[in-house]
Amino acid sequence: MNDITTLGFDADDTLWHNERMFRLTEERFTALLADFTDKDQLKERLLAAERRNVLHYGYGVKGFTLSMIETAIEVTDRRVHADVIAEILEAGRDMLSHPVEPLPYVEETLEELKSDYKLVLITKGDLFDQERKITVSGLHAYFDGIEIVSEKTASTYATLFARHGTGAAEAMMIGNSLKSDVLPALEAGAIGVHVPYEITWSLEEADAPKSSDRFHRVDHIGKVPHLLARLS
Repeated sequence: MNDITTLGFDADDTLWHNERMFRLTEERFTALLADFTDKDQLKERLLAAERRNVLHYGYGVKGFTLSMIETAIEVTDRRVHADVIAEILEAGRDMLSHPVEPLPYVEETLEELKSDYKLVLITKGDLFDQERKITVSGLHAYFDGIEIVSEKTASTYATLFARHGTGAAEAMMIGNSLKSDVLPALEAGAIGVHVPYEITWSLEEADAPKSSDRFHRVDHIGKVPHLLARLS
């Protein structure tokens, strides 16, 4: 294994809480439409809309809000009241101004690692919202590079680790999503470290690689320095 020079970090649900805000808003949405369909069916319809729309709207709050509106129109046979649409839009605005709460061990881990490695923040989603969260979190000062991308692929990681470091072969990508943070990073030749979060969005679910000496899982981000010490 080559020396590790560069560490990539995912943002949402790796550095700060994010998915639980979506789930709370989903509960708010189902309550608004309780007279038209049951909760489980509505959630399935919403997820189907998100799956259709992610290619058009991308990831993040704005796409989620548009998917809620689309689902409301569908399940009510276009009879949804304007007041409901207004509440959905308000819920979306609330998400876009939601406080950013860093996860445990994040700041002390970044502080410990920044002097020995190049740290790169690699996140996907709406540009304005991701920029807001990065600024509000106060964590941007720890990173040598920040990249907000539309999708995370092997090509994305190969390009970014070459741009900010010494290439994917000497990089480690750390994140909560196997689908977006780990598997494409492994494909690019990097080490992939899975840091599970309490909730996983259905569209981010994937199976862990069956065997790979470049795949690791840690209970929380505070264990990353120990993993690096073991691999060195």
